[in-house]
Amino acid sequence: MSFESPKPHQGEHIDPAAVCLDGRAIAKRVRDEVKEGVSELRNAGVHATLAVILVGDDPASHVYVKHKQRDCERTGIQSIRVDLPSTTTTAEILHHVQQLNQNASVHGILVQMPLPKQCDSDRILSAVDPMKDVDGFHPVNAGYLASGAPRFVPCTPNGVMRLLREYDIPIEGSYAVVLGRSQIVGRPMAALLTLANATVTICHSRTKDIEEHVRRADIVVAAVGRPEMVEADWIKPGAAVIDVGINRISDGSLVGDVAYDSIRAVAGHLTPVPGGVGPMTRAGLLVNTLRAAKTRLAPQEDA
Repeated sequence: MSFESPKPHQGEHIDPAAVCLDGRAIAKRVRDEVKEGVSELRNAGVHATLAVILVGDDPASHVYVKHKQRDCERTGIQSIRVDLPSTTTTAEILHHVQQLNQNASVHGILVQMPLPKQCDSDRILSAVDPMKDVDGFHPVNAGYLASGAPRFVPCTPNGVMRLLREYDIPIEGSYAVVLGRSQIVGRPMAALLTLANATVTICHSRTKDIEEHVRRADIVVAAVGRPEMVEADWIKPGAAVIDVGINRISDGSLVGDVAYDSIRAVAGHLTPVPGGVGPMTRAGLLVNTLRAAKTRLAPQEDA
């Protein structure tokens, strides 16, 4: 199932300049598409199933997993949850991963991050069967993306691409700046934009004159985890600004990595926090789970 949409979505104007990219509305559209695909698979005898391994008592992780389970219910995907105590070792998690790898009725495996400090996250993520890696973090799937033939792509970058296309934001020939170089967002985001024929710069903590790079960008993707780091005077008038960050500040409210209130008077398109990229990340998980289930029906085909 493609994450692209042939029809642009007309945005809600929040002032004369910026258009709000409504991740909740587009995520619902994705869920409807996934629900239809899941139903077709079930008629063919395959019941799409996602297994989630949750370790420890991190409140945010429990909320995320609950939301993911609700999304599965909405689309007809069967969900399995493996809850483990915070004292769980790497070896114990690997045991559960291998069991799920060998379970033919499980199509997707997600290990909820972050894991407790005593756990080797890289080793655990690499142990997931690449064909069940619905997070898109396995080195094999990272390699497919880097080679220009993506299979399972990390959910957040894929969700960002869907948002850009839904709102008919030009990508080909654009100059895009990605703030952050993580394997989860920054690097795969840059790869997807490059595949869509944008010219891409990745900026990070060692980049000199970050502001100057951002000021030239037609598309800015901020994924650094620093509250409101990107200010309005960094933004080229009319640019599309995608805020991946979600940070809780001292008054308890949530803000992104960009200064939303001031930037919305400059940008052409802007994602809110919350309600922008977050819903699209969860939608991407559903798309990848459906894709993984389709390979069970026709392993030789690109599902």
